[in-house]
Amino acid sequence: MEENKELINNIITKEIVEEPVQHLNNPVTDIKPIVKKYLSPVQSVTTVGNKFFFADGDAKVEIRVVSDEIIRVRLAPHGVFLDDFSYAVPVVDQKVTTFKLEELADYYSISTNTVTCKVRKDDFHISFTDNLNQMVMSEDATPMHWEENIEFGGYYVYATKKCGTEENFFGLGDKSGNMNLRGRHFQNWNTDAYSFGWDQDPLYRTIPFYVGVNQQAAYGIFFDNTFRSYFDFGREDNSKTSFWADGGELQYYYIHGPHMMDVVKRYQTLTGTHPMPPKWALGYHQCRWSYYPEKKVKEIADGFRSRNIPCDAIYLDIDYMDGYRCFTWNKSHFPDPKRMIKELANDGFKTVVMIDPGIKVDDNYWVFKEGKENNYFCRRSDDYFMEGHVWPGRCQFPDFTNPTVREWWGNLYKELVDIGVAGVWNDMNEPAVFGSGTFPNDVRHNYDGYRGSHRKAHNVYGMQMVRSTYDGLKKLMRNKRPFTITRAGYSGMQRYGCVWTGDNVATWEHLKIGNIQCQRMSVSGVPFCGTDIGGFSGEPDPELFTRWIQLGTFSPFMRAHSAGDTAEREPWSFGEPYTSINRTYIELRYRLLPYLYSVFWEHHRYGFPILRPLVMLEQENISNGYRQDEFTFGDKILVCPVLEQGAASRMVYLPKGKWYNFWTHEVLTGESEHSIATPLDHMPLFVRAGSVIPEYPVMQYVGEKDIDEVLLNVYFADYEVNSFLFEDHGDTFAYEQDIYSEKKFSVKGTQYALTIEQSRTGLYTPNYELYNYNVVGLPFNVNKITVDDKDITDYTLDEHNCLRFKSNKNFTTIKIYN
Repeated sequence: MEENKELINNIITKEIVEEPVQHLNNPVTDIKPIVKKYLSPVQSVTTVGNKFFFADGDAKVEIRVVSDEIIRVRLAPHGVFLDDFSYAVPVVDQKVTTFKLEELADYYSISTNTVTCKVRKDDFHISFTDNLNQMVMSEDATPMHWEENIEFGGYYVYATKKCGTEENFFGLGDKSGNMNLRGRHFQNWNTDAYSFGWDQDPLYRTIPFYVGVNQQAAYGIFFDNTFRSYFDFGREDNSKTSFWADGGELQYYYIHGPHMMDVVKRYQTLTGTHPMPPKWALGYHQCRWSYYPEKKVKEIADGFRSRNIPCDAIYLDIDYMDGYRCFTWNKSHFPDPKRMIKELANDGFKTVVMIDPGIKVDDNYWVFKEGKENNYFCRRSDDYFMEGHVWPGRCQFPDFTNPTVREWWGNLYKELVDIGVAGVWNDMNEPAVFGSGTFPNDVRHNYDGYRGSHRKAHNVYGMQMVRSTYDGLKKLMRNKRPFTITRAGYSGMQRYGCVWTGDNVATWEHLKIGNIQCQRMSVSGVPFCGTDIGGFSGEPDPELFTRWIQLGTFSPFMRAHSAGDTAEREPWSFGEPYTSINRTYIELRYRLLPYLYSVFWEHHRYGFPILRPLVMLEQENISNGYRQDEFTFGDKILVCPVLEQGAASRMVYLPKGKWYNFWTHEVLTGESEHSIATPLDHMPLFVRAGSVIPEYPVMQYVGEKDIDEVLLNVYFADYEVNSFLFEDHGDTFAYEQDIYSEKKFSVKGTQYALTIEQSRTGLYTPNYELYNYNVVGLPFNVNKITVDDKDITDYTLDEHNCLRFKSNKNFTTIKIYN
C-alpha cells in the first residue's frame, strides 16, 4: 500500500505531463490514469453584456471585454466557473467602449476599437491582434488544457502561447538574475530566501504578470491565480511560452500596448497604484538587526546629526520586543519608549518598528489571548490550530484573509501609534516557519468568505497582512499617510505598502542583482522598492558600500540594513573619504526630493513606473532587451550605477535625444554609447535636454527648514519638452480632494531664444514665493530676459556659464533672448 501511495504521489506532483500516464496495473487498487484534457472544437457561443461564452460541449471559456485594450479569459473545465473574486483586482470595471462579436468561416472574433480576440473554431486556439497593423500579439500554441488533481480536487490548469524568434519578456516581479526572462523557467511560491543567489527561484513575492516585446510591439499577460504557479519563457521549447498553476482557475488578462509603458499603465488600472507616501518616507532610512538598547539608538541618531548626514528614519528590529512578542516592548532595553520616540522626533527622526505574523502561544500574552478567544488564528483541516516555531518560539498565526481578523489586527497598532511610532515593517509574512519553511497545505483560510486551503492563500498571506496594517494605521493616524513595508506579497500589494528585495548579501554580484530587481519590480507594478544597502549578510568593503549608497540614492526606497552578526555599517563607518562621498549622495537625495516626489505623483495619478529600464524607453532597439544597468528615475534623470570593483570608467548607453552630464554639464548625443569616467565619488548621471529639475536646499530631515525658494534647473533643448512639479502637504490625504499643486513647465529653445511656460492645476498653494533659475547649456549670449513681458535685469552667469536669475513662482511665460 505504501508503494502504491508513492506511485500516486509521483504522478500528481509531476509539473508537466504531456502524455497520458499509463495505467499502473496495481493489484491493490485501481488507479485511473491522469490525462491532460484539451479544449475541443467550439460548439456554441452565447453573449451576456460584455461577456462571451464559448463551449465545446463540456468545457466553457468566458471572454470578457474590460476595455479597448484589456480582455479577460477564463476557463471552466466542466462548464462551472469559480466565484469571481480577486485580491489583485478588487473590481473589474468595464471601461466605456464599443465591441462586437462576428462569426467568420474559421473563427469568431470579438473586436474593440483597438484589439481583436479571435477564437478558432476547429481547435479553440485564442489569439489577439492589433487592429491598427494587424500584428498578432499573442496566440495559443495549443488549446488551454487541464488535468484532474486527485489529491486535492480541482485541476492543474495550463496555457501555452507561441513565442516569436526574437520575442523578449520582462516583469514577473521579484526574480533574481537577468532582466530579460527569455529562456528561463520560474515558480511563484512566496519563500523566505535568505542570502539568495543569482537565478535562485522562487523568492519572496508573487507577481504573475509579464510583458512580451515582439517585432517592436508590446503586450502583457496577467495570470491572476494565487496557487503555486509556473512560467516558462521558451526554456523547454524555444517556440513556446507557457504558464500554469497547481489549482484554481485558468484566468488571465490580455493587456495591449503597443508600448511597454502602455502595458504597465493598463496593468495598474487593474491592480492599482501606490498611494502617495508621506514625504519623509522618501528620505534616507537607517536600519539594523538590531539597534538596542535605547542608548544605542540615541548614539546612532547623534551620529547622523553630529556629522550632518541627512536621515529621516531609524528602525527597531525584533529585539525591541519582550521575548519577540509583537506589540510589546522590552522594558530593560527601552524603559520609556514614548519618551524616546518623542526625543527622536524632536531631532527629526521617525521611528519604524517591525511586526511579524507569528503570535507566541502564551495564555498570559494579551494578543494571543484575544486571538484565541475570538478564533482568529489559522486552523488545519482536522481543526487543530496551525502552529509553528518562529522567533518567539511556538506560535499561532492570524488568518489575514478574514476581514474580521484584519480589522482586529489593524486596531492592535493603537498603542504604537499613540506613543509616536511613524511606520511599520511587516516581515516573515511569506509566511515563514522555521524547519518546515511555511504552513502545511491543509491549513484553512477564510479568503474573504470564498474559503480556501493554504495552497490557495499562501501567496496572498503577506499581502493581506500588510493590508490590515495599512488600513489599521490609516484609521488610527486620522488622515496621516501610513508608511508600511512588506517582505511578501501578491499583485496589487502596492496599494498597501512598499517593499525591499529581502535578505541580500554584501557582494558586488548582489549590487547588480538589486539594481535589476528594483527595475523589474517597477515594471511589474510595484514601484516603491529598494534593497538593503550594503547587503544584509556578509561584510562590504568601503568601496562596495559607497557604490551601493550611490545606487540607493536613486532607489525609490532608500534604506541601509544589516544583520546582527556583521560589523555596523552606517554612512560614516568606513571613515574618509567614504563618509564625505556618502554624505554628498545622501544630500543629493534630499536636494532632488521635489523631483522624486513629483515622479511618485506621476505613478500614483497616472500609472507611470518610477524606474524605467532602457528597453521601456526604446523597445524598438532590439539590443536594449539585454541592457540592464542603466535606468531612468522618472523620465528626466538617467542613472548608470558602477557595478564593478575598482572601475575607473564604464560604458553608458544614452537613449535618443540630447543628454547633459549631471556633474559636468557636457552635452552628449543619444542612441549611442559613451565612455564615462567613474572615480569613486562619481556615479554617471544624465539629465534629458529640455528638462526642468526642481531642487530644495539640503536638509537633515524632511521638513527641517521652511522653503524660501525652489531652485529650477533648466536644461536647454532645441525642441519642446514638458516637466512637472507636484507639491502638497506631504503627509495627509488632502490630495484626494485636489488639495495639491501640479505645475507643468514647457521648455522650448532655438538658436537665439529659450521660452519657459508654466501652467498650474490643483488647490494647494506652497508657502514660498520665488523660483531661483539655473539655466544650463544656452547656445547664445543673453541680452534680454522677460517674465510675463516684464524685463528682468538682475541676472548673472556663474563659473559654469549657467544663467542665474529669479522670478515670482506664479509666472506664465519667461523668454530669454540673444
